[in-house]
Formats: sequence, structure tokens, C-alpha cells
Amino acid sequence: MLRDGEAGRMQQLEHLIRDRKVVFVTTKNIDYIRNVQEIRFLEKYAGKLKLIYSGSSIYAVRILKVWWKLLVLGRQYDVIFFGFSPQLAAPFMLKYHDKQIIIDFFISVYDTLVNDRKKFSARSPLAGICHWIDAYVLRRADIIVTDTKEDAKYFIDEFNAQKDKFRTVYLEADKTIYYPRVQSKRSDLEDKYIVLYFGSILPLQGADVVLRAIEILREQKNIFFQIIGPITKRYEIPESDNAEYIDWLSQQELAEYIAAADLCLAGHFSGEIDKARRTIPGKAYIYNAMGKKMVLGDNQANRELYNAVDTVYWTAMGDPDALAEVIVQCSHMQ
Repeated sequence: MLRDGEAGRMQQLEHLIRDRKVVFVTTKNIDYIRNVQEIRFLEKYAGKLKLIYSGSSIYAVRILKVWWKLLVLGRQYDVIFFGFSPQLAAPFMLKYHDKQIIIDFFISVYDTLVNDRKKFSARSPLAGICHWIDAYVLRRADIIVTDTKEDAKYFIDEFNAQKDKFRTVYLEADKTIYYPRVQSKRSDLEDKYIVLYFGSILPLQGADVVLRAIEILREQKNIFFQIIGPITKRYEIPESDNAEYIDWLSQQELAEYIAAADLCLAGHFSGEIDKARRTIPGKAYIYNAMGKKMVLGDNQANRELYNAVDTVYWTAMGDPDALAEVIVQCSHMQ
């Protein structure tokens, strides 16, 4: 989905690859939603498309196999599109210095390891290396694809990147799996207002805020929470009989759980991590594709797409009391 002003820039991207020989490179699994989205785009416009990836379940092995394929790749291609984590293929940008290079700068190594996950201090030598790699990749690219305008602004300011290189391409849900369907609740939950949250439980997602809201609403027996993801391994679980925790579901099973929910929590809810304010949670695209009511953290990135959507409810980030209040208000609207 594109907003005003982006259509012209996307036409420039289409022009760059139209009828040309393109290589798409990714170190992520090939069926990753962002890869699928970009491959479909390339298949539509490229004259010839070659995919470089690995199906190994071991990430280090995937990277090595991708490197080998890049090492032996011929020079008959016009455009190299580096998908997920182009930083891992940075050395090969020197090899293809005479080719047009497109990158999906979905994740900044520096921002993720220093600001988000706080693996090391911003003043450490490792932080400096990460910052240099990000800056080099951005400088070398001819076109930079990001998932939000807010992220693009950050990369421009932090890494002194060229503004006119950026294109915003929002994520899309897989609509073969996530689509509107008739709500059907389990027999034991038919009289409950079901609130669903799922995720990989990263700090920026603000799962701690969700858990605190559950604790606040533990006496609201008409409300039932379903939390899907590896949350039990990372946080102290509130003592409440109006919540259940599920470690993992297939995408097809997840879609059925979402369909049965009355309200879905999207986020991001963290009030401490700046990245949470610059990115739209992937689950928001899924909830929206399924036509579900959802709660979003109130920030500029989310409002890029969902400002006027009537199934969206907003909450202050980092505030479990505000989230609990929104949930109760929505339950009264049932």
C-alpha cells in the first residue's frame, strides 16, 4: 500500500528493473513474508529473475551457501536486489560495483543490537563497526527500500543517507492464509470477550505491557486473553484464570484463533525502545487483512497507514493501565 507521493518513486523502481536481468539475494528463508512480497514484485517487472538463497535450517550455513553462490555468480545481470539483511552481503557490493544495487533496509544492525536489544554500548568498538557497516551499505545502494517513512527518516539522520534513494514499501499479509471469515468460538469461550496477542516476544513489542494489563484485568472474568508465542520462557506470567498461553501455532491455526477473537493486540507497546515508534508491527497487517478490531500503539509509523481505519483503537505506548482501559472500553462495545 502506497501513500501520496510514493507512487512516483515506485514507478522509478519499476523502471529500474523493467525487462532487465535481476538477481534477488536473501539470507532469510525464501517464504519469509517480505521475501515473498518482493519476489512477486520482481517477477512482475523483471525480464529475467534469478533467486539466490539457501533452504538450510541453520542460519550460519544459509549465509555461507549464499556467499558461495554470490562468489560464483556471473556478471550477466543488470540489477542486484539484496533482500533481508543486505549487511551480510556487504563484501559482494564491491564485486558488483558496476551494477545497479537495490537493498531492503528492513533492519539496521546498529539500531537492533545497540538501541533495541542493547547487546553492547553505543560507545563500544563493536557498535562503531555496526554503524560503519550500516552506513556503507546505505551509501553503496542506488535504491533503499524501507517499511515505513519513519524508519527512513531515522536512517537518513543517523547514517547521513541520501534522502532521494528511499522508497517506502509497506508489508502485506499473506491473504491466502489471512482473510476474513465467520467468527467461531470454542464452546468454553462462547460467553467471553476474547482478546488475542501473538508474536515472537521481542522487547520492542512490549509483551511486558500486555502481561501487566492482564494482571490489571484479572478480575474481569468476562474478558479472556489468548497469548501466542514463547512468552512463558521470558517473563513472569500473571496469576490469572482468564488467560491462556500457547507457545506456538502454525499460520493456518493462528488464523483460526485470530478469527475467533473479539479484539487483537497489535502494538508496538514498548515505551522505552525508539524503534517501536518507527515500525508497524507485522501482526497489524494480518489483523487488518482479516478485518479484525485491533489496538495499536499511538505513534507516527502506525498512523502512516491506520490513522483513518475505524477498526483501530489507540493506546499510549509503555502504559499498561491505558491498554487495560482500552480493552475494557472495547469489551463494553460488544
